[in-house]
Amino acid sequence: MLKTMKNAFAVKEIRKKILFTLGVLIVFRLGTYITVPGINAKALQSIASSGLINILNTFSGGGLTNYSLFAMGVSPYITAQIVVQLLQMDIVPRFVEWSKQGEVGRRKLNQVTRYLTIILAFIQSVAITAGFNALSSLNLVEDPSPKTFIIIGIILTGGTMFTTWLGDMITDRGLGNGISMIIMAGILSRVPSGIAEIYNEQFSGVSSSDIWQPITYMVILLVIVLLIVTFVTYVEQASYKIPIQYTRRLAGATDSSYLPLKVNVAGVIPVIFASSFISAPQTILLAFTQNHSEDTWYKVMSDVFNMQSVPGMILYTFLIVVFTFFYAFVQVNPEKLSENLQKQGSYIPSVWPGKETEKFVSRLIMRLSTVGSLYLGLISLIPLLASVLWGLNESIGLGGTSLLIVVGVTIQTLNQLNGMMMKQEYVGFIRN
Repeated sequence: MLKTMKNAFAVKEIRKKILFTLGVLIVFRLGTYITVPGINAKALQSIASSGLINILNTFSGGGLTNYSLFAMGVSPYITAQIVVQLLQMDIVPRFVEWSKQGEVGRRKLNQVTRYLTIILAFIQSVAITAGFNALSSLNLVEDPSPKTFIIIGIILTGGTMFTTWLGDMITDRGLGNGISMIIMAGILSRVPSGIAEIYNEQFSGVSSSDIWQPITYMVILLVIVLLIVTFVTYVEQASYKIPIQYTRRLAGATDSSYLPLKVNVAGVIPVIFASSFISAPQTILLAFTQNHSEDTWYKVMSDVFNMQSVPGMILYTFLIVVFTFFYAFVQVNPEKLSENLQKQGSYIPSVWPGKETEKFVSRLIMRLSTVGSLYLGLISLIPLLASVLWGLNESIGLGGTSLLIVVGVTIQTLNQLNGMMMKQEYVGFIRN
């Protein structure tokens, strides 16, 4: 009876978190349909195939389609996170000091990240609005004056900060990582329309008598997607187990264990960082479109930062590899791991404690990150190559960055659910 009551309590807590998360996501999705005042959202249709629109749509949860209050999404926040984390790598001494201060230091760094987000969001908002207004066949902005652009920039910046706050609310009181959940919700909301677009593009001229051709095509596409999802899920859950020995343990406890390190140590963050890193220069270039579109430097930079071009794909893959190695060492700090093992009275067999353990873990992370970076680069390039070679629509959201985000966030959320259930069982066991 008591066990049943405890399980019911655990289920009730989980249900509250799920309902809270769904409520926040509904609020966010409603906001993506509220167009910014003074904007003609239909003007975006003439440049809907732009690579930048696809990237920003991913991080805005589809909010850019209607040029809504959340058109910028969390892209400026992610860019600010990249900058702050890079500055912690012995570049800004104060940031390095804060990174070692635990919870207090983390709050200070988060505050700096938010201030930087406001600056980046305003700059990107104005640049994107001005650039898209120049590119679109119709006037995106009804009154293209400096005052209008500033007002739109302030509105979109407010939308970004509100979206970030919603993400924090999910993280604190809901289920999963808030920012990732918002991105995933936007991706999944675009899947039905993406499938419809692919069908219309490929079979708009096919006669009704030849019905098996579109059915065969869609079935083959579905099988390919399922195979990719299976592969991604397998790699995301794969781990390398480091054996651990204990010099002192309680009576009856085992004297050996293992420390699991994921094959893809960095997770999906490198792909998000790389996409956001490329979208920032593209945003800035939009501001120069009207007066410098024929200049050589503009054409070169546009080609380099366009993920649908060969130089852009190379840069995108290179950034994924770099961020994979960088973020792997952020996720697993070999120095702190070595210190924690010593404090626990444990060691890795055949490896001396201290510096030798640190070097061993560093080499292992480098090898795992090599595999992880190749895997992330391959999965991210699949939709880009499919778009260039076979003309498939990237907006379906079932490949590359979108697929990695959806699978990664789903796995993390399920792990969190399992952890909450196990926590309740352990609490009940201790109380008994």
